[in-house]
Amino acid sequence: MSGTNLNLKLKVWRQASPKSVGAFVDYQVSVSPDSSFLEMLDEINNNLEKNNQDPIVFESDCREGICGTCGLVINGQPHGPIPRIATCQLHMRNFKDGETIYVEPFRATAFPVIKDLAVDRSAFDKIIQAGGYISVNTGGVPDANEIPISKEIAAEAFDSAACIGCGACVAACKNSSAMLFVGAKVSQFALLPQGQPEREKRVEAMIAKMDELGFGACSNTYACEAECPKGISVKNIARLNREFVKAKLKSQNVEA
Repeated sequence: MSGTNLNLKLKVWRQASPKSVGAFVDYQVSVSPDSSFLEMLDEINNNLEKNNQDPIVFESDCREGICGTCGLVINGQPHGPIPRIATCQLHMRNFKDGETIYVEPFRATAFPVIKDLAVDRSAFDKIIQAGGYISVNTGGVPDANEIPISKEIAAEAFDSAACIGCGACVAACKNSSAMLFVGAKVSQFALLPQGQPEREKRVEAMIAKMDELGFGACSNTYACEAECPKGISVKNIARLNREFVKAKLKSQNVEA
């Protein structure tokens, strides 16, 4: 160990294009334990560029655990070994000197690899476009704060809305299910009066789009909740199932 730095071996997934064959490439790094995981990748890229080599492609934006774009699979775990954080919040002090670290993209048919560690997660956007919205009349509508909502319901809706759409739930699931993501997005509207006009239409449309895009069924292993950086509860999946059954019964004029 040189000074206070950690000497690590990284095995990073490199893939030139969606249709090319990828492979792990080895990198030796000496990094401060106070560096974040993404800062370490930045430093590797700086060295690669100095040597006229292609940098490792990965995604990031806010680097504050808010936007969800930084998702990587680190040693087999989405976002790495520390629970309830995004990849950008993972620091190198959580690894041991001399350790080998595997870094790869989220793996799911619905999240095809673009290049290296970057994947196309636009499938989530398409699910939101299918039903993740509300309709309100413009003009003299009452202020939202004037609509009576109990503290408990408001808090539950907010907990569901905390989903950042990173896709860790999909990457953690052996079936690549998006049920936790869709459940959270359905729940945040189903719990509130503003979400009632499209309630049945929303859940049917979002589930249909989820199935169309190739996401799998819920595996009931709770891996999604365990790996979610915001701790979104699987009770949202139960609510999603109830909402879907009610919507189907109503659309078919069947009494529940």
